[in-house]
Amino acid sequence: MAREIIRDNKAEQNLFLRRVLVAFIGVLGLLSLLLLNVYHLQIRDYENYQTRSNGNRIKLLPVAPTRGLIYDRNNKVLAENLTFFGLYIVPEKTENLQQTYDALRQVVGLTDEDIETFAKERRRNSRYTPILLKSDLTEEQIARFSVDQHNFPSLEIRPYFKRHYPYGEDLTHILGYVAKINDKDIERLRDEDELANYAGTNDIGKLGIERYYETQLHGEVGFEEVEVNNRGKVIRTLRQQPAVSGKSIKLTIDLALQRYIRQQLEGRRGAVVVLDPRDNSILAMVSSPSYDNNLFVGGISSADYNGLLNDPDRPLYSRTTQGAFPPASTVKPFIAVAALQDGIITTNSTIFDPGYWILPGTDRRYRDWLKSGHGRLNLNKAIMESADTYFYQLIYDMGINRFSEWMKRFGFGMPTGIDIREETSGVMPTREWKQQRYKKPWVIGDTIPVGIGQGYWTSTPLQVTKALSVLINNGKVMTPHFMQEVIGNQIEPYRDPKLYEDINGIPQAYWNAAKTGMYSVLYGSSGTARKVFTNMPYLAAGKSGTAQVFGLKENQKYDASSLASHLHDHAWFIAYAPYNNPTIALSIFLENAGGGSSQAAPLARAIMDHYLLDMGYLKQSAVATESGQSNE
Repeated sequence: MAREIIRDNKAEQNLFLRRVLVAFIGVLGLLSLLLLNVYHLQIRDYENYQTRSNGNRIKLLPVAPTRGLIYDRNNKVLAENLTFFGLYIVPEKTENLQQTYDALRQVVGLTDEDIETFAKERRRNSRYTPILLKSDLTEEQIARFSVDQHNFPSLEIRPYFKRHYPYGEDLTHILGYVAKINDKDIERLRDEDELANYAGTNDIGKLGIERYYETQLHGEVGFEEVEVNNRGKVIRTLRQQPAVSGKSIKLTIDLALQRYIRQQLEGRRGAVVVLDPRDNSILAMVSSPSYDNNLFVGGISSADYNGLLNDPDRPLYSRTTQGAFPPASTVKPFIAVAALQDGIITTNSTIFDPGYWILPGTDRRYRDWLKSGHGRLNLNKAIMESADTYFYQLIYDMGINRFSEWMKRFGFGMPTGIDIREETSGVMPTREWKQQRYKKPWVIGDTIPVGIGQGYWTSTPLQVTKALSVLINNGKVMTPHFMQEVIGNQIEPYRDPKLYEDINGIPQAYWNAAKTGMYSVLYGSSGTARKVFTNMPYLAAGKSGTAQVFGLKENQKYDASSLASHLHDHAWFIAYAPYNNPTIALSIFLENAGGGSSQAAPLARAIMDHYLLDMGYLKQSAVATESGQSNE
């Protein structure tokens, strides 16, 4: 019995020792694994985990550059950056976004539109980048948030710059505006490999100068390497790479002249383009009506946008560069030069005008604006009295394709190359154009109205002004432009890209014949605008135009009083001054206003008087004349 007990005790001791041994081996194995892991963490993979650890507390934050300013030719600020305060949030450090939204509705008046805008910005930014949630905070909103800030550890109020246009509607169709970067912008920036340069930037140029010179105005993004706590709040800045501010731009626009013209167009639909024909720098370019571009900077409301979109006067599009209208009789001096050069006429060629012109081989009559006719006409009288019959004959002899090629040399049917993107080419019709556009052949009846700037021919006020500059400069073709210089570390003056060839080989006498005709419009005994341009202390030249909105039947009489206002004729007038040394050239288009001489010519006189006399530029041109500068 005793032996059995001893044997059992010994067995239990052996079992216990085996278990102790197994446990020891197990503990030793686990300890070995632990030591191995410590080795990997602290020695072998130290640099990797050190970097990852720094990544948790050190962040690289983009620093958006300050946008360059825009000035007029006299250094008046046209586009500036104002300081505002916004509420920024780090999404990754916010436990419950929806709950945060709900709380902020009461504190800072957060709206659904704010949340929607934030959601778009969140998609294109890093999770740790502070993103603007509520912009344009008022003093009251700042104070209310400051009281409750301890409840929102992932939010903070920061200053930011916002674009502002001090003169609003006066310059909208020139400057355009900046607005929030959208998906289209992101796609374009990605294609251009520029997306990284817009990190931290909310706005981008959408129209006008702001869009065309976006690269110069935007600048280059910088960064800050910062240490943050576990809530994402910046503790200290470790390293900085300053952003490079955008370059400023000085335009050729004269703000005082621009605002004067806009006042003159108040309540009218129309467009005025004024340039200096010595270099084709734009002095003023006004489209009426306009709109306040500041509405778009922070994001325009649906109500405001729909109001602009549905306005029957169409303020959103620029009549100066996007409005294509029949140029009417303003083009007759340009046609005269082409016909003289091609030998279709001489300066002494005459026809008799009974008040109509008959298409050879038919009994089809094309009426003149003067029912009784102009009698015996030579070129000077035809321009002076704006006789249609003379130019019906010219285009009949030239043919539409040859005629169109000539007018394209003056810039019609072609982009002018001006430094904004919102420009239409208009239409300079040809046989091929009609076949492609309407799938119908050209007929001779299509040709005749084009000879007086009607029919299928459409152009913009800017194109007409550019053509006038070509005439003034005896065939020299220059690009109309707003840029005077880019202001950065170095001044970069504007250089003409020379997009089109000059019109060479035309005798001076032919240019002079067209200009003399325009001079006679203002001072001739039967000039169509002679009553408007009396008692002037300087000499000028001009040409009126009246564009029909719809075609009249052969014996139908035009009666404005019986027509709806949108069917009234358009009024045109082009002019330049001083006559012997032009420093100002302009075109005026008044939509559905009536006759060019009665409606547009007085405005042309007022603008030239204001520029040359009230603003003192006549003295400058007189000095230039004395120094021997002239266009002839």
